Amino acid sequence: MGEILKKGIVVRSTGSWYDVQLEDGARVQARIIGKFRLGDIKTTNPVGVGDRVLIAMEDNEDDKALIKDIEPRENYVVRQSPRKKHQLHLIAANIDQAVLIVTIIEPSLKQGFIDRFLLTTEPHNIPAVILFNKADLYGEEEMAIFEYLSSIYGPIGYPCHLVSATTGMGLDTCRDILKDKTSLISGQSGVGKSSLINAIQPQLDLRTGGLSGSTGKGQHTTTFAEWFNLDFGGAIIDTPGIKTLSFNNLEPMDVTHNFRELFEVSAHCKFANCTHRNEPGCAVKEAVENGEISELRYFNYIQIMEEIEEQNYWERHKDM
Repeated sequence: MGEILKKGIVVRSTGSWYDVQLEDGARVQARIIGKFRLGDIKTTNPVGVGDRVLIAMEDNEDDKALIKDIEPRENYVVRQSPRKKHQLHLIAANIDQAVLIVTIIEPSLKQGFIDRFLLTTEPHNIPAVILFNKADLYGEEEMAIFEYLSSIYGPIGYPCHLVSATTGMGLDTCRDILKDKTSLISGQSGVGKSSLINAIQPQLDLRTGGLSGSTGKGQHTTTFAEWFNLDFGGAIIDTPGIKTLSFNNLEPMDVTHNFRELFEVSAHCKFANCTHRNEPGCAVKEAVENGEISELRYFNYIQIMEEIEEQNYWERHKDM
């Protein structure tokens, strides 16, 4: 009896076990051997869906394996762990694009949520697309909001599309977006993410849920991140619904550099380390006043900056 080494992709992460899809299409369960770190970042899970791994199997056991190595990642997406506030959770790795699903009503779109999500993809230059689901429920007010948001995000490189899992609106566009790419699918709880995926690829038959009757907020139906192959080409990584997004891994200048239109204009600021708030000669503030940069984006930027500064302040002084 000897050890057999095989390559594969992590397609499901449950916290203690990982499902790995081998090059021949077979799937095995694997555990971690040794310690893996995401650079200098401490994560609750050292391996994520989309990671390309080397596993070791005993030749007499074809369903259990050990993950011995992780190939270098092209990119990755992390978020602050919901349970361990001082650690990060690795959501996915080696993706071609992120698809953010939102809806303007049922539930209402949280102010600033889109910009917070983009702060998880922008540091690695991961393209992002925004799908506005439940479009069949939109009246004039909701359509005006969609047009307004599209006018903000479309011109800076984040395409926006109206879709409906119920009526089928925009599903062909969704398939065109997803075809032949590895896409991270994310969104607030309750936006109809699983329903939309089922409408795009009915064979998956993902479990869906409605809104909580008491709170009107979404209920989680996806428990773990999971990889699904698409029959028209490509794959998706479905992720649990997000309720909040905070950033214990960022410094203020990280935020400054990852609001792409602010960063582009900042080359004309008087000071190289300008935070675009109270500094004289700030080209970004001037662009906001002239209507060249969205006031909404700028407001969200300021809010996130203040939140991170306060968080970092208390982190530095907690033991003093």
